[in-house]
Amino acid sequence: MTAIEERPVRVRRVSLRVTPRALAVGIVLAVALLVLSAVSMTTGDYPLSVLDVVKTLFGFGDAGTEFIVTTLRLPRLLLAILVGAALAVSGGVLQSLSGNPLGSPDVIGFTEGSATGALLVIVLAHGGSGEVALGALVGGMLTALAVGLLAYRRGLQGFRMILVGIGVAAMLTAANSYLITRASLQDAYAAQAWLVGGLNGRGWDEIWPVAIAVVVLLPLAFGYGRRLALLEMGDDSAKGLGVPVERSRAMLLAVAVTLCAIATAATGPIAFVALAAPQLAKRLARSAKPALVSSALMGALLLVASDLVTRLVFGEEGLPVGIATGAIGGLYLMWLLSSQWRRNRG
Repeated sequence: MTAIEERPVRVRRVSLRVTPRALAVGIVLAVALLVLSAVSMTTGDYPLSVLDVVKTLFGFGDAGTEFIVTTLRLPRLLLAILVGAALAVSGGVLQSLSGNPLGSPDVIGFTEGSATGALLVIVLAHGGSGEVALGALVGGMLTALAVGLLAYRRGLQGFRMILVGIGVAAMLTAANSYLITRASLQDAYAAQAWLVGGLNGRGWDEIWPVAIAVVVLLPLAFGYGRRLALLEMGDDSAKGLGVPVERSRAMLLAVAVTLCAIATAATGPIAFVALAAPQLAKRLARSAKPALVSSALMGALLLVASDLVTRLVFGEEGLPVGIATGAIGGLYLMWLLSSQWRRNRG
């Protein structure tokens, strides 16, 4: 990556340093997200015009249009945007802390931990959607705590965290499979439906927890962006530049884990958004530093686009979006590993 000149941008009392290219990428992603959102709101079994959607959002639509807009499509769109942004920022923070593009929550076991928590509630307690979401949240956080403790040795080492996380993920995958084999047919069906991850059937009840987490934690992550960039330079360099290393790393890790756990609790595991979105945003911005704002926009854009494509090809309830992101993400992971292998050989 080449060094790119930063320029100060000041909005009232808030001052930021951004590169022109990163700013342009952010604007393009925001516009693309807005366009795709409009297409998503107007496309489906009951096509609507943009004017109909706008009138309905301001309370001037008929009953049928209001049901389609405010009950079916708007919650789905908002949840896709919020979950995509939360997963992308979580992945961006963890990849920077680990110093490795594979250090995303769905590779190092945090998502599997959420799945285990949800499965325990479904299979053993026969809980409802609220209890399942709580189980997923607790499972993800406990898994992150376990990975952190097992990987800790005179500080949290990124490569060690990835290796430990992959091992923990493998064990949790086996545990999840065992739980499904012990479940009744009805519980196994419910568990499998949750495990594929999707936006079908989600509504406003699932949106509010993710919205609160995003509103509180994303600005916190963005505020720690400069410290995150300094931490990528190594602990000694960061300490020399006045960064409280352990406290900053603990705060960033807590933010990343909470974002991932709450997003997974709302939709089930959505594969590869946390892995791919930060890398794509970073490559577009040609930045050597974490690009968390662009990552959030890219994550939201990827999930909205994936959901729109699955709806258009397979119908409103045809294919969970988690399967689509998993298929696309698998190709991306193969390309990422292949490019790293070629770079190491060169």
